[in-house]
Amino acid sequence: MKTQSKNPFTWVEIYVEDMSRARKFYETVLQIKMIPMQTPGEFGDLEMLSFPWAEGETNISGALCKTGEMKPGSGGTIVYFTCEDCATETSRVESAGGQVLQQKFPIGEHGFCSICMDTEGNTIGLHSLK
Repeated sequence: MKTQSKNPFTWVEIYVEDMSRARKFYETVLQIKMIPMQTPGEFGDLEMLSFPWAEGETNISGALCKTGEMKPGSGGTIVYFTCEDCATETSRVESAGGQVLQQKFPIGEHGFCSICMDTEGNTIGLHSLK
């Protein structure tokens, strides 16, 4: 997998039931300020608060996410791996013993992603700008 930066991860989502409670926990424990994010209407009831990041640097970020689609707990965190074109990596998932849960789809100005399951039952994301 060819990466766009030195980090193999590009994005992490932590699903929560109570956004206020989760925000307080992460801001307190990590001594940070969460950043409210706009989410396009096609993402339904999704509410997101981003962890801070340094634009253009070799770092990763992520968000607390609240939605009726995903729940916290086992399987509630998705790690996204950086790709040149996530369709390429997605095409390798089944032959490697995994399962494609959602083929490549657009995520607005943030590029594209696909959702897969690894051989251990973990849900992962693949992310690319094109």
